[in-house]
Amino acid sequence: MTVEFIGMIGTRHVSEIHRPSGPLVNPDFVRRFVAAHEDGGFDKVLIGHSSSTPDGLQVAGYAAAHSERLGFLVAHRPGFTAPTLAARQFATLDQFSGGRVAVHVISGGSDPEQRRDGDFLAKDERYARTDEYLSVLTRAWTEPEPFSHHGRFYRVEDAHAEVRPVHRIPVYFGGSSEAAYRVGGRHADVFALWGEPLAETAEQIASVRAAARAAGRAEPPRISVSFRPILGPTEDEAWRRAHQILDRITAARGGHGSFTGNRLRLGGAAPANVGSRRLLAAAAKGERHDRALWTPTAAATGAAGNSTALVGTPETVAAALLDYVDIGVSTLLIRGYDPLEDAVQYGRELLPLVHQELAHRASA
Repeated sequence: MTVEFIGMIGTRHVSEIHRPSGPLVNPDFVRRFVAAHEDGGFDKVLIGHSSSTPDGLQVAGYAAAHSERLGFLVAHRPGFTAPTLAARQFATLDQFSGGRVAVHVISGGSDPEQRRDGDFLAKDERYARTDEYLSVLTRAWTEPEPFSHHGRFYRVEDAHAEVRPVHRIPVYFGGSSEAAYRVGGRHADVFALWGEPLAETAEQIASVRAAARAAGRAEPPRISVSFRPILGPTEDEAWRRAHQILDRITAARGGHGSFTGNRLRLGGAAPANVGSRRLLAAAAKGERHDRALWTPTAAATGAAGNSTALVGTPETVAAALLDYVDIGVSTLLIRGYDPLEDAVQYGRELLPLVHQELAHRASA
């Protein structure tokens, strides 16, 4: 079985435990961040999206120009750009990068965050819009002749794009609600989940696959799960570091950065999105789950993003990642609390162990 590793890059040094440093857009840092992932053997890096961060497509374009092999998974919210325009934007970047682009579709789980960019649709309406958006987007990439679409949210006449992707651009899709399963089950190549205990993750995988069957698909989406590995040369050192990170998150009242804490909500209200509520529910059940899953970091950050940790030596965390592979996961999205340094460590110590075990299984 082939496993895909995805990291995450940003335009400056910042995380839950690090205050932002340097200019908001730091080209030198981006180049080093990209090199750490490319040299470390990652397949792709995620470029996040929020109402306050730099434009992901332009970040991806710059990063692609300073790399050779690494792929770029660009987070994208339907509703702010016409699907036909977005299709040309992604296809153009795919051409310049030599076919290294993927799109990570996020319908939006926070009403206050959506409203900062002028989107006042309710959650169910956002998913209905995403459903229609993806239909138009993929047609713009694939239809050989001009096409028209008359829908609830979009209407186009004789749409035709001269620029097409090098290859089919993969569609990744995030969410944990029934609406997310339904829309992602219909459209996604890869369905992305946050790191929950194995039993709960298996339940979500079953829900995604059931939605895909209901949509008439012969093959369900592949599954991605996201974690925040905390490594140490010994188990004791890994856990010591984990508690130091937790103390720093707590001291920062949920952490620093654009994708954490209460910044995505209004006045620190409880999260509206199901994914965050599921992480907080897992944290309420207990701090440690399965082989190495640790939930206090999710509770401390308000679970505003992928925030559950896998703690231990590289061998322990590699085995924990393979536990998820064994229940049907094929993409592992990992990022650290020390973003650049952790990416280097993952590439040096963690990814090789997973690949070695998968090679061993294949030969056996």
